[in-house]
Order: sequence, then structure tokens, then C-alpha cells
Amino acid sequence: MNHEYQIEFLPAAVRDLKKLSVDVQKKLGKKIDSLAANPRPEGCVKLSDSKDLYRIRVGDYRVIYKIYDAKLVVLIVEAGHRREIYRDY
Repeated sequence: MNHEYQIEFLPAAVRDLKKLSVDVQKKLGKKIDSLAANPRPEGCVKLSDSKDLYRIRVGDYRVIYKIYDAKLVVLIVEAGHRREIYRDY
């Protein structure tokens, strides 16, 4: 039985993505879409100081997200360049 997760975005994450170049948006979008089938892909890292937050890497960019297994939802919290993304975590 295959259960796909629904991808949802915080408003701040949408703003983050819109600030990036179209090329980077496409790369991140493709990776984010893949989380619907597998929210814990190889290479994802659970952030140690934060409850249930995960990080995936796409080149020099990072996507921070939360997984709600009971609801089958992946919530995109933040996206951006690696030098800026960890300031709040």
C-alpha cells in the first residue's frame, strides 16, 4: 500500500523560495516534490536542536521541513542558501 504525503508550505517558506533564482527554484521544487513519496530520503538529516525538523541538501541550498506522519503531511518550513538557513536552528 503506497501512501503519498501531501506537501504544504509555511508562508515564510514560500517567500524564501520566491527570492531565489528560477533555476534554483526548479531544483528545490523537484527535491521538495520527491518528499511526497519519501519524506526521509537518503541524506536527510534530523536537526538536533529542533523537534521533528529535518533538512535536505540541494547543492549549496537547504530545505528545512517537518513531517506529520499521522496526517501524511510534509510541511516546508524554510528554504535558502546554506550560509543563511541555520541562523534560527
